[in-house]
Amino acid sequence: MEARDVLKRPVITERSSELMAEKKYTFEVDVRANKTEVKDAVEEIFGVEVEKVNIMNYKGKFKRVGKFGGYTNKRRKAIVKLTADSKEIEIF
Repeated sequence: MEARDVLKRPVITERSSELMAEKKYTFEVDVRANKTEVKDAVEEIFGVEVEKVNIMNYKGKFKRVGKFGGYTNKRRKAIVKLTADSKEIEIF
């Protein structure tokens, strides 16, 4: 998998904005990506040094439209912590 395939988009929420002060950035990643691939992708795309990666899996929610039911897509989210001497990522 290439670096641009691993990272889908940054997650911008109130909580993730607060974590940016601690040099922690949140990304939605491919469901097949592991921690090593996420680390390598962030370092390659943004040119920073990654200290740690935490990954969370989210199941799809059951939704109904009339008599039809189905599940939304499952997601995978990664919180990436940068080293203290690394530069910050400019998301905006």
